[in-house]
Amino acid sequence: MITTDFVPGSPCWLDLGAPDVPAAAAFYGAVLGWDYESMGESEDMEGGMFRKDGKIVAGLGKLTEEGARPAWMIYYSVADADATTKAVERAGGTVRVAPRDLDGWGWMAQYTDPSGGQFAVWQPGKNKGVELVDEPGSLSWTELYTTDAAAAKEFYGGVLGWQFSDMPLPGDGGTYSLVTPAGLPEERMHGGLMEVPADALALANGRPYWHPVFAVADCDAAVATVTEKGGSVQMGPADMEGVGRLAVCIDPSNADFVVLAPVES
Repeated sequence: MITTDFVPGSPCWLDLGAPDVPAAAAFYGAVLGWDYESMGESEDMEGGMFRKDGKIVAGLGKLTEEGARPAWMIYYSVADADATTKAVERAGGTVRVAPRDLDGWGWMAQYTDPSGGQFAVWQPGKNKGVELVDEPGSLSWTELYTTDAAAAKEFYGGVLGWQFSDMPLPGDGGTYSLVTPAGLPEERMHGGLMEVPADALALANGRPYWHPVFAVADCDAAVATVTEKGGSVQMGPADMEGVGRLAVCIDPSNADFVVLAPVES
C-alpha cells in the first residue's frame, strides 16, 4: 500500500503534462471527483494542483516539451537527488532534468531508464508530497510496462533500492513483479512492473512507460464517465482476483491511467 510517510523509494508525487490544462482539469474532475486549483497562468507557465476533499492529490501543467506525449509523471522520494542522479548515470540511465531546488519546497529531477521509461524523484524540503493516497480519488499503485523486466529490476533496484517479488499472472499472462521499498515488508508494496512486447507499448512508440493507478469506489461508474467525457478504455473493466475491479483508461489527450476499485479487506 502507498502511504504518506514517503520512505525513500516510495511514490510521493505525480503530475500530468497536458496540452490543454482546462480540458484536463475538467476531465479528471469528472472522473475522479477532483477540484482544480490554478497556480496562475503566464506565457511560460500554466498549471496548478488537483485536490480531493481539500487534500492535494496531484499536479497539472501545460505540456511544453517538444515531441513529448501527454503523460503522467511519477515521482519517488529520495534522500539525496544529487546522489540519485549519479546512481542513474552509473546504471546506464540518462538525466532529463538535473536536480533543481524549487524554492525550498524540495529538489526534483527527472530521468530516463536504460530502456526508455521516464520517471522522476523528489527530495523533500518543506513539501513532502501528496496529501492523500490509497483512498478513492487518489493514487493507490504505480506500474511500469517494459520490454525487459530483468533489466528494469536491476536498474531500479540499484537506483532506488527496491525489493521485488514475482507472481504468475492468470493463464499464460507471464509474470508480474511486485515492488516494495528497501527494508520494508511486502505489506508496504507500492507498485509493480510487467514485461510486455514492444507492440503493446504503442502509446509511447514502443518505449516502456509508467502509469498511475487511482483508487475509485466504483470502477464501472468511473469507466462510464471516462467515455462520456471523451476518453477511452484500453482494457477492462475486469476483475482481478485478490486485487479488485480495474480498467486501463486513456484520457482525451491520450495519457494513460488505471482506475481500480480494490477488494474490501
